[in-house]
Amino acid sequence: MMELLIQYLLPLVLFPLSFLAIFFFNKNRSDSKSSKNLPPGTTGWPMLGENINFALEGSEKFVRDRMKKYSPDVFQTSLMGEKMAIFCGPQGNKFLFTNENKLLTSWWPQSMKKALLFPEFVEESLKEVSALKRSFMHEILRPEALKQYIPVMDSLARQHIEQEWTPNNEVKVFPLSKKYTFDLACKLFMSIEDPAHIKRLADPFHLVTNGMFSVPIDLPGTAYNGAIKGGKMVRAELLKIIRDRRKEMSEKQETEGRDLLSKMLLVKDEEGKFMSEMEISNNIIGLLVASYETTSSAVTFVLKHLAELPHIYDQVYKEQMAIAKSKGPDELLKWEDIEKMKYSWNVARESIRVTPPAQGAFRETVTDFTFAGFTIPKGWKTFWNVYTTHKNPKYFPEPEKFDPSRFEGSGPMPYTFVPFGGGPRMCPGKEYARLEVLVFMYNVVKRFKMEKVHPNEKIAFHASPTPMKGLPVRLHPH
Repeated sequence: MMELLIQYLLPLVLFPLSFLAIFFFNKNRSDSKSSKNLPPGTTGWPMLGENINFALEGSEKFVRDRMKKYSPDVFQTSLMGEKMAIFCGPQGNKFLFTNENKLLTSWWPQSMKKALLFPEFVEESLKEVSALKRSFMHEILRPEALKQYIPVMDSLARQHIEQEWTPNNEVKVFPLSKKYTFDLACKLFMSIEDPAHIKRLADPFHLVTNGMFSVPIDLPGTAYNGAIKGGKMVRAELLKIIRDRRKEMSEKQETEGRDLLSKMLLVKDEEGKFMSEMEISNNIIGLLVASYETTSSAVTFVLKHLAELPHIYDQVYKEQMAIAKSKGPDELLKWEDIEKMKYSWNVARESIRVTPPAQGAFRETVTDFTFAGFTIPKGWKTFWNVYTTHKNPKYFPEPEKFDPSRFEGSGPMPYTFVPFGGGPRMCPGKEYARLEVLVFMYNVVKRFKMEKVHPNEKIAFHASPTPMKGLPVRLHPH
């Protein structure tokens, strides 16, 4: 808890500096008054905005309280030094998702780009450095292409369970989930399996993910300083991997990609140019962040709910054992098996609804537009947040109750269950995440029943929800 407070309260040390900005603050406030129909809300303190409130309250309470106070449709705030409109409810989600590349474009905070990307790309628009501008990314991550990954996921999950779970009576689910998801990403994206090599990437990568959403003060000892240093080390290691692979492919005259990295080295853009080594590195880092942080959180909280709710676990166990008994002892999972895991996926989706791995996403407005009667000016940032619908009793009755039946039949109404976003920018790794979660559930549930060591373990909210003690569970083998 102390570390969290240090990260988010450090700006108070710099508070006197904010008075230097009062002139600009008053000017901006006057400008705002002259603009008609801006969303209701407050921009908070000069320079600091409402960053500290957002960090200490958590996005769920922050958004819920301001929806009640200002507007259930859209309100304004100031986060990360930016004027920001928070869009709420299914109508807000629908508006943002359907107007991508029309009224809005992708945006990351400058501090996040500095931690992840090469300095040469930090000032460019996110669209120019995003992996998603390459249509082949959607080709690689479409369900048909992912089918070949399922046996690899299953094989690695078996190996992971045998090495990290089976020898112990008690394990910490969160760090082990992170280890499995990172190992799997290294194997599938870059064919890296050597533990020492994975560690050279994993150690600095942990620094990046732990600090890239913290207060962006680059001073020794801060989480953000660690993220900057970790990012440099990750990029250096990735450049070496990319150059070695390019040399190897040239010597062997390879023309087909064996993994994501090889495919990136072979693809050409509309002008017939290959991707640069820095572009490939940026894209792999983006994919590692997407496949690692949120997926490991999803796996962790699915297992948390199975440990807490025996009646849910029993139904998942019944479904998974029916699949296991239909296969030979060494036969790996395949697509048809995944398609049978309908109740298990409903459980996973309900877990993601209750404890979303990602809170939402930012966009930047490219023109003035109107929503719910309010004007959103060009250049403002926008944010959609899962909690405006996921915990709203209007869309999910008794929202704190864990009820997988919500996803039976036609499921929730459109734009209310949005853990993967929507529209053109819907997470392209949605299906990858589904496969990874279900394969891991299968391998854990068919071997163990779990009991939480700390029934009331607290959850902290950093980039993703984090069990404060790592979610230790006692294992009861079948």
